[in-house]
Amino acid sequence: PGAQEQPPAPGDFDLGEQRGRWAAFQERHRLSCEEAARLLLDAFEHRGLVKHTGGCHCGAVRFEVWASADLHVFNCNCSICTKKQNRHFIVPASRFKLLKGADNLTTYTFNTHRAQHTFCKTCGVQSFYTPRSNPDGYGIAPHCLDEGTVQTIVTEDINGKEWETAVKEHKTIRDMSKP
Repeated sequence: PGAQEQPPAPGDFDLGEQRGRWAAFQERHRLSCEEAARLLLDAFEHRGLVKHTGGCHCGAVRFEVWASADLHVFNCNCSICTKKQNRHFIVPASRFKLLKGADNLTTYTFNTHRAQHTFCKTCGVQSFYTPRSNPDGYGIAPHCLDEGTVQTIVTEDINGKEWETAVKEHKTIRDMSKP
């Protein structure tokens, strides 16, 4: 008598009638509570998207990215993209996660220094970078994704030699890094 029920601690929640389903789900998929919650939250927050994984050639850099299975890839003809044969699709930063290799990345910038051309120090592969057009997102190299999650690729040429005009005329490129 007189004792009050304490509110759940942060992270604790009452599953009610779903407790048995939750336990069975965890057991069936061999997941910890945190792993199961992350899986379900990702599936809900990234509805209609696929989790792609990828990385550099030597494997020192690995990442995951949530994007469509049908990729819209840009083929830019600016000086650096031409030299590197950089083709990429753009995602918001919230859909990208570096899994390993932060200490193995180095960055090259030039001109406005807004684009952050990151690449592996060991093998030299740029599997992703921060584009000038979308500094709040990432440009992902589709050829650096692991096999099995991409269904189609549509490539659009972008006139990066006249970057300011090309980006101004493109109706959606700046919005591609918005969640």
